[in-house]
Amino acid sequence: MRNFSPSEGFSVTLFPITLVAAQSPSPCPAEMTTTVVVGSGLSGLAVASELSRRGVKSIVVESAECLSSGSGRTVMTDSVSLTERNELLRLLRGYAASHCLDIRQDTIAEDLCMVGYSQLLPAPVLGSKKWAVQTGHGVLLADHVVLTKYPQNQLRRFLHSLGVAVGRDLKGALKSIGLYLIGVGEALNPTTREIVRQAKSISDTIVTQGALGAAADASVPAARPTVVSAVST
Repeated sequence: MRNFSPSEGFSVTLFPITLVAAQSPSPCPAEMTTTVVVGSGLSGLAVASELSRRGVKSIVVESAECLSSGSGRTVMTDSVSLTERNELLRLLRGYAASHCLDIRQDTIAEDLCMVGYSQLLPAPVLGSKKWAVQTGHGVLLADHVVLTKYPQNQLRRFLHSLGVAVGRDLKGALKSIGLYLIGVGEALNPTTREIVRQAKSISDTIVTQGALGAAADASVPAARPTVVSAVST
C-alpha cells in the first residue's frame, strides 16, 4: 500500500493486510463509536469491560496480528498465572455476554488512519471523530483506538509519520492522539493484575477525555451535521 506525503494526505498501514476495499469503487459503510478495541483476547475484553462499566460504548474487532500468532500467543509456564488468566478470561467473556458488549471476532481490522489525513477519509466527518479503522465490512469511526500487543517499532514509525514526537514515552505519545496500548509492560508477559490495571487506566483516560470534549462542545454553537460516506479511492 502506498504512503502519501502530508500535503496530499496519507494512510499508514498498521495491520499486515492489504486494504481490500481499495480495489473497489463502491462506498464503504461508515459506523461511529466512541472507542474501537483491536484484539478480542484477554487485554481487549478487559478494556472493553472497563469502558462498559463506565458507560462508554466500544466495538471490539480482531487483528490479523493476533490471529496469526494464535489464541495462545501469551506463553506462561507458571501454572498459577495460567489459572488466573483463564479464570479472568472466563469472567470477562461472561461479562461481555451478559452485558451484550459489541464483540466482532469475525471482523478483522485491516487499516488504521487518522481522519482528515488519508485517501480513505480525506476530510473531517461527523464532528470530531479522529480515527478510521478499515475492516472487510466497512469503516469504523472513533475518538479512541485501543491496540493489544502491537509491535512497538511499527507504532513508533506510525507516530513519526504523523509528526508526533515519541521520545522514551511511547504510551504517552500514543495517548496524546487518542491511541492506547494494552497488554504490554516491563515484563515480557504482563500479569493479569497488570492487564487489569492498564485497562482501568485507559478507561479513566477515555472517560476524562470524553468529559472534556463534551464540555468543549457545549461551549460552541451547534452546527448542522453533514452525513458523509467513507469512499475508498
